[in-house]
Amino acid sequence: MPSLNLTTRDAASLKVDALVVGSVSTDSGATLADGHGLPKAAAAHLAAVLSDLEAKAKQGETVRVVAVPDVAANAVVVVGLGPAADVTADVLRSAAGSALRSVATKTSVAVALPASDEAALAAVADGAYAGCYTFDAGSTKVSTGAKAKKAAAPKAGPKISVVSTLGQGKAVKAGVERAAVIGAARDLARDLVNTPPNLLTPQLFVERVKAAVAASSGKVTVTVLDEKALAKGGFGGIVGVGQGSANPPRIVTMSYSPSGSRSKSGGVALVGKGITFDSGGLCIKPAGSMYTMKSDMAGAAAVAASVLAAAELGGPVAVTGYLCLAENMPSGTAQRPGDVVTMRNGTTVEIIDTDAEGRMVLGDGICLAGEGKPDVIVDIATLTGAQMVALGTRIAGVMANDDDFRTTVVAAGAAEGEDSWAMPLPRELRPGLDSVVADMAHKADRWGGMLTAGLFLKEFVAEGIKWAHVDIAGPSFNEGGVDGQIPKGGTGYGVATLVNLVENHTA
Repeated sequence: MPSLNLTTRDAASLKVDALVVGSVSTDSGATLADGHGLPKAAAAHLAAVLSDLEAKAKQGETVRVVAVPDVAANAVVVVGLGPAADVTADVLRSAAGSALRSVATKTSVAVALPASDEAALAAVADGAYAGCYTFDAGSTKVSTGAKAKKAAAPKAGPKISVVSTLGQGKAVKAGVERAAVIGAARDLARDLVNTPPNLLTPQLFVERVKAAVAASSGKVTVTVLDEKALAKGGFGGIVGVGQGSANPPRIVTMSYSPSGSRSKSGGVALVGKGITFDSGGLCIKPAGSMYTMKSDMAGAAAVAASVLAAAELGGPVAVTGYLCLAENMPSGTAQRPGDVVTMRNGTTVEIIDTDAEGRMVLGDGICLAGEGKPDVIVDIATLTGAQMVALGTRIAGVMANDDDFRTTVVAAGAAEGEDSWAMPLPRELRPGLDSVVADMAHKADRWGGMLTAGLFLKEFVAEGIKWAHVDIAGPSFNEGGVDGQIPKGGTGYGVATLVNLVENHTA
């Protein structure tokens, strides 16, 4: 993995493999962004190269230049920021990601982008770390016999020096250190999402989490409910979803409490959907819709990574994560449309569509989370295709039982470069979940599918607890090309949002 450090040294004097600076677009083409601090000869040389190449400084455009006079770096990477007036922390985050991806195989990189305040500098560090991500294909080598060889350890990422013109005060250092912790946690979530489903069954997910906790500096405790404990405990939702698979379900609880805390706060509970592969069950998906369904556990991955990051950062309040892990498969023992199951809180639910399984595992997880009496519960899930129809592939939908808390969740994401949009829970849609054979049906008709899924989950929130539901069906997995700090495949969306919520939570 890459490393981040802060430096106030002159960027031109840094002996690194690559130095990253920014360019902005003007009517005459690309020009170096203010604050680069390069000597006149270096700036003039880069300006001439940009002109000769007819560079436009479009956001994410990269130009690599070698043998730049009066610069100690082997090469200078000029990354486009767009118009100077439009440069924000999010633009800097994306630009840093694009630049680092272009030099991710190098040993040392310095980043000198025009960060005008601490938040912008932290965004540069965050984007730089995120841009280095690659999935280690060697991790997919499975043993095929006694002679199988152990996969080689993944290569280390570059040493990244973030150049600060803001000094090295406590807040500046903390921002860069935080970016490194969140970056590593996000990469863990990305790795989990990208892992092939035969290598990440519910039990293998448990083992990966335990290994991550053992390797972490944070003090996190882990408990696991296996299929027998789930059945005995009345978790009919997740048991029903998992009963068609040879790989039985699990609920993992990850808990962190700040040392010596005397806070009366109930803390934050995070619940993640963890369908390690979703075939659709008996209501089987078309083949073309099944390939990416290894990513249907992105919510649980985000929760696991967030709890670890919160613990490593020494978060001020207790946080408990609930990973609701199951594999949704068709078989002679699989759940059927028309079945009625009893959830953890005693609610009976009629199954309408076995491919709407995520809300069933979340319902049980939300019940379990409520038993711990937290101040707030946030569930995060790749829940509905309707989310993508409404908001596209980059923006999550946020629903809640409290408008102010919904605003808080959306604001937490905005602060971290993870966009979301507040969505309603219309009362007039609730009758669509009525059933004549159970307390409720688990799915309504197609109209407002994201919202009716949220209305279903709301039924399992204990009285008096603020709750939000984050549907990340779109932003959790990037099927297109890389873009800024966002890689192809698992994106790790939600990790930074959840950590921000924990850090800023007040009872």
